[in-house]
Amino acid sequence: MKITRLILTLLAAATLGSCAHSQANPTPVADQDSAAEVDATSSAATADTLPLREAIARMLVVGFRGQEVDSLIAHDVRDLKVGGVILFDYDASTGQRHRNIGTPEQVSRLCHDLQQLSPHRLLIGIDQEGGNVSRLRTTYGFGPTRSARSSAAEGYDTVRHYARLCAEQLKELGINLNFAPCADVDVNPNCPVIGRMGRSFSADEEVVTRCCHIWIEEQRRAGVTSCMKHFPGHGSASGDTHKGLVDVSRSWQRRELEPYRNLIANGEVEMVMMAHVVCRPIDPTGLPASLSPAAYAYLRDSLGYHGLTITDDMGMGAITSQYGYAQALEMAINAGADLICLGNNSSHYDPQLAERTIDIIEGLVKEGRVKLRAGTPRNQ
Repeated sequence: MKITRLILTLLAAATLGSCAHSQANPTPVADQDSAAEVDATSSAATADTLPLREAIARMLVVGFRGQEVDSLIAHDVRDLKVGGVILFDYDASTGQRHRNIGTPEQVSRLCHDLQQLSPHRLLIGIDQEGGNVSRLRTTYGFGPTRSARSSAAEGYDTVRHYARLCAEQLKELGINLNFAPCADVDVNPNCPVIGRMGRSFSADEEVVTRCCHIWIEEQRRAGVTSCMKHFPGHGSASGDTHKGLVDVSRSWQRRELEPYRNLIANGEVEMVMMAHVVCRPIDPTGLPASLSPAAYAYLRDSLGYHGLTITDDMGMGAITSQYGYAQALEMAINAGADLICLGNNSSHYDPQLAERTIDIIEGLVKEGRVKLRAGTPRNQ
């Protein structure tokens, strides 16, 4: 595993966000990517000299409880130096709302305080797709949203309107990473977590591609990094990866790759989330894509992607029901994951999850089970 490459790509993503934030007239996509690459290269000496535990911490995007910074999350951000955090409104283990999100003023203050604690530019992420997947709800005082399906049904101007509203709101709050747009093609309208929830823009992959382009464009303008999800496609699934392993091998269609293929070819994709789905046309061994070397290799080699990858939440049932925690971490890192998503928002909450994860990965490194090699960022 190339820890140096991880740090540099992470720095590139953070720089991309800060560059876009500061430019009154956004430059073309290709120019912005080049600027990020140059800045990442200049950070090589810093990345090369990072202590092992800090290098590992930079790989983690962690969830936490609380609407204010307490000693626990302060330790993760300031002392452990985690790469990012993820905000939720709903707490799964308690069944209560307002886990991290109360009012716009409170979220802005939380993001500011977290960023001030971090020794580097902290990734502050959220799932704000619109519609059913909206952590920033209108009932909390945030702006209006529309689901992907309903906005696309009214045309591209409507898609752009809501994408711009979302991006500008995230910018104002200090959230610099959105786990959106959802690039899943609506192959199975009865998919419990995509089709039924209106999270796919369309059953037409060309429409999905165009809508994802609009979202990425608007978020880039606001300085918000976009994460396309869920590779290689969750729209054909009949099950829910939150609950258990889902195999899409028979229902998956190769056209589900088209939004990725086209937007990668245009140099637009900044981050890709790897799904916890089994897709044997991509990996005949039957590993979920998030843990599959073949899936990462397909994304990199066949589609030519050079940006960041992140796993879907490692606390989801698709992973926890099949693998031990240390085993899953080892598999994800060796498969090619740049970032590990630790939502910490399932049936069990672990306030020491970040430190425990760093301990595990450090042990894997020292045992030689996760290999560290000098490397260069993929986006060079």
